[in-house]
Amino acid sequence: MLRKKSGRIEWLEFEQLQRFPHVRHGVFLKQGELVVYDRNADKSVLQANCESVREIIGCQQLIEGKGCHGADVLEVSHANPVLDQLHDGLITQDANLGLLIDHADCQAAIFYDPVHEAIGNVHSGWRGNVQNIYKNAIQAMEKKFGTNPADLLVCISPSLGPCCGEFKNYETELPQHFWEHQERPTYFNLWEIAKRQLLEYGVLETHIEIAGICTMCEPDDFYSYRRDKTTSRNGTVVSLRGSCKTSKKREFFLA
Repeated sequence: MLRKKSGRIEWLEFEQLQRFPHVRHGVFLKQGELVVYDRNADKSVLQANCESVREIIGCQQLIEGKGCHGADVLEVSHANPVLDQLHDGLITQDANLGLLIDHADCQAAIFYDPVHEAIGNVHSGWRGNVQNIYKNAIQAMEKKFGTNPADLLVCISPSLGPCCGEFKNYETELPQHFWEHQERPTYFNLWEIAKRQLLEYGVLETHIEIAGICTMCEPDDFYSYRRDKTTSRNGTVVSLRGSCKTSKKREFFLA
Protein backbone atom coordinates (compact mmCIF):
# COMPACT_ATOMS: atom_id res chain seq x y z
CA MET A 1 0.00 0.00 0.00
CA LEU A 2 1.04 3.60 -0.55
CA ARG A 3 1.24 6.00 2.40
CA LYS A 4 0.17 9.61 1.92
CA LYS A 5 -0.20 12.70 4.07
CA SER A 6 -2.00 16.04 4.04
CA GLY A 7 -1.39 18.28 7.03
CA ARG A 8 -1.95 16.21 10.19
CA ILE A 9 -3.86 13.46 8.38
CA GLU A 10 -2.25 10.31 6.97
CA TRP A 11 -3.81 7.54 4.94
CA LEU A 12 -3.03 4.46 2.84
CA GLU A 13 -4.02 3.83 -0.78
CA PHE A 14 -4.23 0.55 -2.68
CA GLU A 15 -1.76 -0.01 -5.48
CA GLN A 16 -4.16 -1.62 -7.95
CA LEU A 17 -6.41 1.47 -7.90
CA GLN A 18 -3.59 3.86 -8.79
CA ARG A 19 -4.25 3.49 -12.53
CA PHE A 20 -7.76 4.83 -11.93
CA PRO A 21 -7.08 8.32 -10.52
CA HIS A 22 -10.77 9.20 -10.52
CA VAL A 23 -11.35 6.46 -7.93
CA ARG A 24 -10.47 8.52 -4.87
CA HIS A 25 -9.96 6.37 -1.81
CA GLY A 26 -8.04 5.98 1.41
CA VAL A 27 -7.66 4.00 4.62
CA PHE A 28 -7.33 6.82 7.15
CA LEU A 29 -4.93 6.29 10.03
CA LYS A 30 -4.79 7.32 13.70
CA GLN A 31 -2.07 9.87 12.97
CA GLY A 32 -3.09 13.36 14.04
CA GLU A 33 -5.58 11.81 16.48
CA LEU A 34 -7.98 11.20 13.62
CA VAL A 35 -11.07 9.18 14.49
CA VAL A 36 -14.14 8.99 12.25
CA TYR A 37 -16.41 7.25 14.75
CA ASP A 38 -16.50 6.84 18.51
CA ARG A 39 -19.77 6.63 20.40
CA ASN A 40 -18.09 8.33 23.37
CA ALA A 41 -16.48 11.20 21.44
CA ASP A 42 -17.69 14.77 20.98
CA LYS A 43 -19.92 14.80 17.90
CA SER A 44 -18.48 18.11 16.74
CA VAL A 45 -14.97 16.58 16.71
CA LEU A 46 -16.18 13.60 14.69
CA GLN A 47 -17.97 15.89 12.24
CA ALA A 48 -14.82 17.98 11.81
CA ASN A 49 -12.73 14.85 11.20
CA CYS A 50 -15.19 13.53 8.63
CA GLU A 51 -15.21 16.92 6.93
CA SER A 52 -11.40 16.78 6.68
CA VAL A 53 -11.65 13.31 5.14
CA ARG A 54 -14.32 14.50 2.71
CA GLU A 55 -12.08 17.38 1.58
CA ILE A 56 -9.09 15.07 1.04
CA ILE A 57 -11.18 12.64 -1.01
CA GLY A 58 -12.71 15.57 -2.90
CA CYS A 59 -16.35 14.45 -2.81
CA GLN A 60 -19.47 16.54 -2.34
CA GLN A 61 -21.13 14.25 0.19
CA LEU A 62 -19.93 11.56 2.57
CA ILE A 63 -22.24 8.70 3.57
CA GLU A 64 -21.25 6.54 6.52
CA GLY A 65 -22.30 2.93 6.74
CA LYS A 66 -24.23 1.99 9.87
CA GLY A 67 -22.52 -1.30 10.64
CA CYS A 68 -24.29 -3.93 12.72
CA HIS A 69 -22.13 -6.98 11.88
CA GLY A 70 -24.82 -8.05 9.44
CA ALA A 71 -24.80 -8.73 5.71
CA ASP A 72 -27.12 -6.09 4.22
CA VAL A 73 -25.82 -4.12 1.23
CA LEU A 74 -27.69 -0.99 0.17
CA GLU A 75 -27.57 1.17 -2.94
CA VAL A 76 -27.20 4.85 -2.05
CA SER A 77 -27.18 8.10 -4.01
CA HIS A 78 -27.00 11.84 -3.41
CA ALA A 79 -30.79 11.95 -3.51
CA ASN A 80 -31.31 8.79 -1.43
CA PRO A 81 -28.56 8.40 1.20
CA VAL A 82 -30.68 5.95 3.30
CA LEU A 83 -29.26 7.35 6.51
CA ASP A 84 -31.80 5.71 8.83
CA GLN A 85 -31.15 2.05 8.01
CA LEU A 86 -28.59 -0.37 9.43
CA HIS A 87 -26.29 -1.77 6.76
CA ASP A 88 -22.75 -3.10 6.50
CA GLY A 89 -22.31 -2.45 2.78
CA LEU A 90 -22.86 0.54 0.48
CA ILE A 91 -22.85 0.64 -3.34
CA THR A 92 -23.36 3.50 -5.78
CA GLN A 93 -22.83 4.80 -9.30
CA ASP A 94 -23.12 8.44 -8.24
CA ALA A 95 -20.03 10.55 -8.81
CA ASN A 96 -18.66 12.71 -6.01
CA LEU A 97 -20.38 10.60 -3.35
CA GLY A 98 -18.02 9.21 -0.70
CA LEU A 99 -18.78 5.87 0.93
CA LEU A 100 -17.31 5.62 4.45
CA ILE A 101 -16.88 2.45 6.49
CA ASP A 102 -15.51 2.66 10.04
CA HIS A 103 -13.61 -0.28 11.49
CA ALA A 104 -11.23 -1.45 14.21
CA ASP A 105 -9.91 -4.95 13.40
CA CYS A 106 -12.74 -5.71 10.94
CA GLN A 107 -12.19 -5.63 7.19
CA ALA A 108 -13.28 -2.71 5.04
CA ALA A 109 -13.40 -3.83 1.40
CA ILE A 110 -13.55 -1.47 -1.57
CA PHE A 111 -15.26 -2.81 -4.71
CA TYR A 112 -14.76 -1.11 -8.07
CA ASP A 113 -16.42 -2.03 -11.38
CA PRO A 114 -14.48 -0.13 -14.09
CA VAL A 115 -16.88 -1.18 -16.86
CA HIS A 116 -20.06 0.21 -15.31
CA GLU A 117 -18.29 2.81 -13.12
CA ALA A 118 -19.73 1.57 -9.87
CA ILE A 119 -18.19 1.33 -6.42
CA GLY A 120 -18.92 -0.33 -3.11
CA ASN A 121 -17.56 -0.25 0.41
CA VAL A 122 -18.23 -3.17 2.75
CA HIS A 123 -17.68 -3.79 6.46
CA SER A 124 -16.88 -7.40 7.33
CA GLY A 125 -15.88 -8.73 10.71
CA TRP A 126 -15.82 -12.48 11.27
CA ARG A 127 -19.61 -12.41 11.53
CA GLY A 128 -19.73 -10.76 8.13
CA ASN A 129 -17.53 -13.52 6.75
CA VAL A 130 -19.82 -16.15 8.28
CA GLN A 131 -22.84 -14.49 6.66
CA ASN A 132 -20.82 -13.98 3.44
CA ILE A 133 -21.44 -10.28 3.00
CA TYR A 134 -18.98 -10.34 0.10
CA LYS A 135 -21.32 -12.59 -1.85
CA ASN A 136 -24.16 -10.17 -1.08
CA ALA A 137 -22.11 -7.20 -2.29
CA ILE A 138 -21.22 -8.91 -5.57
CA GLN A 139 -24.80 -9.98 -6.17
CA ALA A 140 -26.12 -6.50 -5.35
CA MET A 141 -23.75 -4.92 -7.89
CA GLU A 142 -24.75 -7.54 -10.46
CA LYS A 143 -28.44 -6.76 -9.92
CA LYS A 144 -28.23 -2.97 -9.69
CA PHE A 145 -25.47 -2.16 -12.18
CA GLY A 146 -25.02 -5.23 -14.38
CA THR A 147 -21.58 -5.89 -12.90
CA ASN A 148 -19.65 -8.93 -14.09
CA PRO A 149 -17.74 -10.29 -11.04
CA ALA A 150 -14.71 -10.95 -13.27
CA ASP A 151 -14.44 -7.19 -13.85
CA LEU A 152 -14.44 -6.26 -10.17
CA LEU A 153 -11.36 -4.98 -8.39
CA VAL A 154 -11.54 -5.66 -4.65
CA CYS A 155 -9.24 -4.14 -2.02
CA ILE A 156 -9.31 -5.30 1.60
CA SER A 157 -8.07 -2.93 4.29
CA PRO A 158 -5.68 -3.56 7.15
CA SER A 159 -7.54 -5.75 9.63
CA LEU A 160 -7.10 -8.58 12.12
CA GLY A 161 -4.33 -10.83 10.81
CA PRO A 162 -3.70 -14.57 11.25
CA CYS A 163 -1.09 -13.69 13.86
CA CYS A 164 -3.82 -12.34 16.16
CA GLY A 165 -7.01 -13.93 14.83
CA GLU A 166 -7.76 -16.15 17.80
CA PHE A 167 -11.18 -17.80 18.06
CA LYS A 168 -11.25 -19.94 21.19
CA ASN A 169 -14.88 -20.86 20.50
CA TYR A 170 -14.42 -21.44 16.78
CA GLU A 171 -16.33 -24.73 16.83
CA THR A 172 -19.53 -22.81 17.58
CA GLU A 173 -18.65 -19.50 15.92
CA LEU A 174 -17.12 -20.50 12.58
CA PRO A 175 -18.55 -22.93 10.00
CA GLN A 176 -16.53 -26.08 9.36
CA HIS A 177 -15.44 -24.99 5.87
CA PHE A 178 -13.53 -22.13 7.58
CA TRP A 179 -11.55 -24.56 9.73
CA GLU A 180 -9.07 -25.35 6.96
CA HIS A 181 -7.84 -21.77 7.38
CA GLN A 182 -6.74 -22.47 10.97
CA GLU A 183 -3.00 -21.74 10.84
CA ARG A 184 -2.29 -22.92 14.40
CA PRO A 185 -4.58 -24.03 17.21
CA THR A 186 -7.52 -21.55 17.52
CA TYR A 187 -5.89 -18.96 15.18
CA PHE A 188 -7.56 -18.30 11.81
CA ASN A 189 -6.62 -16.44 8.63
CA LEU A 190 -9.61 -14.20 7.90
CA TRP A 191 -7.75 -12.68 4.94
CA GLU A 192 -7.67 -16.04 3.20
CA ILE A 193 -11.29 -16.70 4.10
CA ALA A 194 -12.30 -13.41 2.48
CA LYS A 195 -10.20 -14.17 -0.58
CA ARG A 196 -11.80 -17.60 -0.90
CA GLN A 197 -15.29 -16.09 -0.74
CA LEU A 198 -14.47 -13.55 -3.44
CA LEU A 199 -12.99 -16.22 -5.71
CA GLU A 200 -16.02 -18.46 -5.24
CA TYR A 201 -18.28 -15.73 -6.61
CA GLY A 202 -16.21 -14.93 -9.66
CA VAL A 203 -13.67 -12.27 -8.69
CA LEU A 204 -10.32 -12.94 -10.34
CA GLU A 205 -7.37 -13.60 -8.03
CA THR A 206 -5.31 -10.96 -9.84
CA HIS A 207 -8.05 -8.42 -9.04
CA ILE A 208 -7.87 -8.94 -5.27
CA GLU A 209 -5.51 -6.80 -3.19
CA ILE A 210 -5.27 -7.60 0.51
CA ALA A 211 -3.35 -5.08 2.60
CA GLY A 212 -1.77 -7.82 4.71
CA ILE A 213 -1.38 -5.46 7.68
CA CYS A 214 -2.65 -6.58 11.08
CA THR A 215 -4.41 -3.74 12.93
CA MET A 216 -3.78 -5.35 16.31
CA CYS A 217 -0.02 -5.35 15.67
CA GLU A 218 0.21 -1.69 14.60
CA PRO A 219 -0.93 0.53 17.50
CA ASP A 220 0.55 3.72 16.04
CA ASP A 221 -1.66 3.58 12.95
CA PHE A 222 -4.78 1.60 13.81
CA TYR A 223 -7.46 1.38 16.43
CA SER A 224 -7.98 -2.19 17.59
CA TYR A 225 -10.93 -3.39 19.59
CA ARG A 226 -9.23 -6.67 20.45
CA ARG A 227 -6.08 -4.93 21.64
CA ASP A 228 -7.57 -1.97 23.54
CA LYS A 229 -11.36 -2.54 23.75
CA THR A 230 -11.57 0.90 22.17
CA THR A 231 -14.71 2.51 20.83
CA SER A 232 -12.66 4.56 18.34
CA ARG A 233 -12.58 3.58 14.67
CA ASN A 234 -10.43 4.08 11.58
CA GLY A 235 -12.21 5.00 8.37
CA THR A 236 -11.96 3.67 4.80
CA VAL A 237 -13.49 5.80 2.04
CA VAL A 238 -14.03 5.46 -1.70
CA SER A 239 -15.57 7.90 -4.18
CA LEU A 240 -15.80 8.40 -7.95
CA ARG A 241 -14.61 11.84 -8.94
CA GLY A 242 -16.52 13.70 -11.65
CA SER A 243 -18.52 12.16 -14.47
CA CYS A 244 -16.78 8.92 -15.44
CA LYS A 245 -19.43 6.97 -17.35
CA THR A 246 -17.69 6.50 -20.67
CA SER A 247 -17.61 3.56 -23.04
CA LYS A 248 -14.75 1.19 -22.27
CA LYS A 249 -13.63 -2.18 -23.52
CA ARG A 250 -13.57 -4.93 -20.92
CA GLU A 251 -10.32 -6.33 -22.30
CA PHE A 252 -8.50 -3.21 -21.10
CA PHE A 253 -9.27 -3.99 -17.47
CA LEU A 254 -8.34 -7.64 -17.73
CA ALA A 255 -4.92 -6.90 -19.22
